[in-house]
Amino acid sequence: MSRLAAGVVLVTAQEPPLDPDDPHAPAGEDAGMTATAFMSVSLGPPLALVSLREGSRMDDLLAEQPLWAVSILAENQRHIAGRFAMKGRISDRLLFKDLSWTRGESSGAPLLADALATFELRTEQRVTAGDHTLVIGRVLTARVPSTEGGPLLYYRGNYRRLG
Repeated sequence: MSRLAAGVVLVTAQEPPLDPDDPHAPAGEDAGMTATAFMSVSLGPPLALVSLREGSRMDDLLAEQPLWAVSILAENQRHIAGRFAMKGRISDRLLFKDLSWTRGESSGAPLLADALATFELRTEQRVTAGDHTLVIGRVLTARVPSTEGGPLLYYRGNYRRLG
């Protein structure tokens, strides 16, 4: 499978509030992870899928938070892919700190301001597949914040540029 080139995305979500019944309770943290297994599933209705390692932080979060987002990374965003691919981190707060992003209107999740495309999704179905969970989401919003540059790719264990 390392011979199959894949686009690189940042999957993000906002943790639910600590106390959903208290409107003054602090909001949960933003979380993000790099993924290469993201694809369109259907145009009618608009569905997309991301594959998450079972038991990972994002898998656990999306099991309780149905709203999430995806930013398709551009070739000049390799540092973002590497940053959010780190294993064993406790908090993502510092990882978002110096990035240019906006909060999604539908999902509340961070969307990169200079991504090639962004999507906000609501989980429709979760499917266990081996040691991964396939999360299928209905696309709520789709935008093209930047048309500059090509996509960031992952091929044979390294980030690559197209061409």
